[in-house]
Amino acid sequence: MAERYGAPVGGDRPSRGQAVIHPSPSQWLDVAAAVRADGFDQLIDFTAVDYLTYGADRSLPEGVQPERFEVVASLMSHERRERLRMRVQVPADDPTLPTLFDLWPGSESLEREVYDMFGIAFEGHPDLSRILMPEDWPGYPLRKDYDSGRIPVQFKAASNVR
Repeated sequence: MAERYGAPVGGDRPSRGQAVIHPSPSQWLDVAAAVRADGFDQLIDFTAVDYLTYGADRSLPEGVQPERFEVVASLMSHERRERLRMRVQVPADDPTLPTLFDLWPGSESLEREVYDMFGIAFEGHPDLSRILMPEDWPGYPLRKDYDSGRIPVQFKAASNVR
C-alpha cells in the first residue's frame, strides 16, 4: 500500500479491516488524488481528533511526527469492496489542509463541520463558514482546551400537587 500512494502505512496489519495510510500535510492532496484515481470513489466519513491531552505515545508509523490534531478520512472502493483510512497529522500552529472538495464534492459539509468544531481550515474550500455554531461564536467547541463555561439550567416552577 505504501508503494502505491507514497505515504507511510499504519502498522503491518489493517485496522478493523481497513488499510490505514499516513500522508504528511504536504502530501495530503496528492495522496488523496492517487487514492481517488485508484477507485476509492466514496468518502464515507471525515472528522478530526484533538490529541492535546493524550500525549505523544500514540500508535503512528515510524517517521510520522505526532501533532496536536489529526484529520481522518474514511474511503471506500465499491468495485473492490475495500476501505481505506487516511490519517494526517495537523500542527496546532498552522491548522490548515487543502480541501478535498474537488475530489469528493460531498466533503464540503464535513470539512465545514471540522472547521467549526476544531478550527482546522481547508484551503480552496468553496464556503468555509460555520455550519453548527453561530458565525460570531468564540472558539471551537471540540478542542480539548475549549472552556465550556457554565450555563445555568432554568426550570419552570414545578408543582408538588398531583
